[in-house]
Amino acid sequence: MAAGKMCMRKNKEAAAEWAGLFMSDLKTQQESLVFVKRMMAVAVSSITYLRGIFPEDAYRSRYLEDLCIKVLREDCNTPGASKVVKWMMGCFDALQKQYLQIVFIGVYTNPEEPNCIIESYQFKFKYTEKGPEMDVLRSDGAEMQVTLEDTKRASVLLIRKLFLLMQNLDVLPNNVYLTMKLYYYDDVTPADYEPPGFKEGECDSLWFEGTAVNFKVGEVQTAFHTLRVRVSAEQGRLEKLQEGNHLRETKQVCQRIPPEREMMTVGPKVGLFSAQV
Repeated sequence: MAAGKMCMRKNKEAAAEWAGLFMSDLKTQQESLVFVKRMMAVAVSSITYLRGIFPEDAYRSRYLEDLCIKVLREDCNTPGASKVVKWMMGCFDALQKQYLQIVFIGVYTNPEEPNCIIESYQFKFKYTEKGPEMDVLRSDGAEMQVTLEDTKRASVLLIRKLFLLMQNLDVLPNNVYLTMKLYYYDDVTPADYEPPGFKEGECDSLWFEGTAVNFKVGEVQTAFHTLRVRVSAEQGRLEKLQEGNHLRETKQVCQRIPPEREMMTVGPKVGLFSAQV
């Protein structure tokens, strides 16, 4: 009896943590949209926190299972952190309109060469209007639908993998700069569309000084959206991950980032800023 009550209490606590961070249900397109926005906010916040880009007071704490998740405060006074929050608000506008295909965040060290990246983070989005009727999973040849539990498991796994990766990358240099670029779906995005806080970008190449190692961090699906997260870093800064055999596909110098560039319109790029770490 006692064990049963304890299990029930833990389940209730887990449900409350999930609902407090994301959504208690994902049955509608609007609920799915809110979830994807929050998932991206959690991922971007976790990256900037675990990489030591912004100070502790720029974040608030949330909890999910055994994880303490730091989320950027919308009202934070740190200039760089408030800029990232504004970037994400612009992303959410494009996401809501279903124009957004990829969000690319680049980390670089030379303000004269913003296209020479030492780390990058890519978030790719897909949409469907069919909702729950769309078959998105297969098991032993049988078609299945994404459930809330599927989404929860995939979300927690993605966050855990992101935590592991961030904690095992070499420490960033003392001064780093961030840039964010958006890439759109050509067939639905108006030619003159610019989300709030962004300006028109250029079709220029991005590259790493050395060999870029790419990590497929994970994928989260709902009935209406799919979010995929990918991280790239210069191979010389991955000693811990190489020892742990966590490396995946490797790309060479001067690769275009993201590799799907030919499929997309290059979106606007926000102003660049420096962050002390």
